[in-house]
Amino acid sequence: MSNKERKTYHEQAYIKNTLRLREILKTMPSFAKDYFRAIEPKTSPRTRISYAYDIRVFFHFLLENNPVYKDYTMDMFTVKDLERIEPADIEEYEEYLKVYKGAENKQITNTEKGLARKMSALRSFYAYFFKRQAISKNPALLVDMPKLHDKAIIRLDADEVASLLEYVEHGGDDLTGQRKVYFEKTKNRDLAILTLLLGTGIRVSECVGLDIQDVDFKNNGVKVTRKGGNEMVVYFGEEVENALKMYIYTTRQSTVPLPGHENALFFSSQRRRLGVQAVENMVKKYARQVTPNKKITPHKLRSTYGTSLYKETGDIYLVADVLGHKDVNTTKKHYAAIDENRRRQAAGAVKLREP
Repeated sequence: MSNKERKTYHEQAYIKNTLRLREILKTMPSFAKDYFRAIEPKTSPRTRISYAYDIRVFFHFLLENNPVYKDYTMDMFTVKDLERIEPADIEEYEEYLKVYKGAENKQITNTEKGLARKMSALRSFYAYFFKRQAISKNPALLVDMPKLHDKAIIRLDADEVASLLEYVEHGGDDLTGQRKVYFEKTKNRDLAILTLLLGTGIRVSECVGLDIQDVDFKNNGVKVTRKGGNEMVVYFGEEVENALKMYIYTTRQSTVPLPGHENALFFSSQRRRLGVQAVENMVKKYARQVTPNKKITPHKLRSTYGTSLYKETGDIYLVADVLGHKDVNTTKKHYAAIDENRRRQAAGAVKLREP
């Protein structure tokens, strides 16, 4: 297959998610398609899928809990039903979202963030039809959004980063048999992934989406596809370079990938492109050994990088640019208020008793 015919990971994901969204829309009221068609230019298929699931929960809530719709089926809803809903109904829905039964009677709970996302999706849905005058009132605007509380940023300290990488390098030294064989087989790949995430701050989805052609050792950069589809070259240092070369010229070079996965940078044990879930599981597996009291995920490695870069440079705009944040306020929220050294100085600044 020529480079022109070759579909990138992101192109394949776009096709897969577009088809998946169409299947979800078949299980929703027919007028919902108008909304998803309208938001298509400015959202990714994954975002639209999340919105579809979230908005579908709202209609299931009405079917199950609102007496007006007890004899309804999903296909009976019309756009005019949206303006029949009162603010109190939406407040009841917000309360329902905290704990409810999903498919196969599975109990689902929402954190503050999950609750806010579902309510945001519903607001956006209502706003579209109100703006186009398909409905004459917008009750979603009259309901307060759930409050989001700031949470402490969990990240690795410098010594923990060193311990994590050291463990990946030497954690198999004392193993025997099949456990040692497997550890050694995946060591170079896992070390390359962790070093890349910690040394560049790229997202896990950007990492697994990398093709071998995206790695440029001449300029020490990787071409990633950011949220929204924009491409960007992220540069890396010597440690990342060494880890990538060790993996590429040993483990990857000796792997015969399955058809359709030839261009992937990182392979699974099944010789397919490594997936997001596999990287998340891998990070958690190693982190448990080094920092059992911290719940470390790939996103926490991104936070670790962002924190270190901000501390080293003090340049919040550089951090925003490298992390691919469109709005620097997003970056400020996460990184500008975490100067740990200043906080520690504050601990000893106030004397309660004179010595």
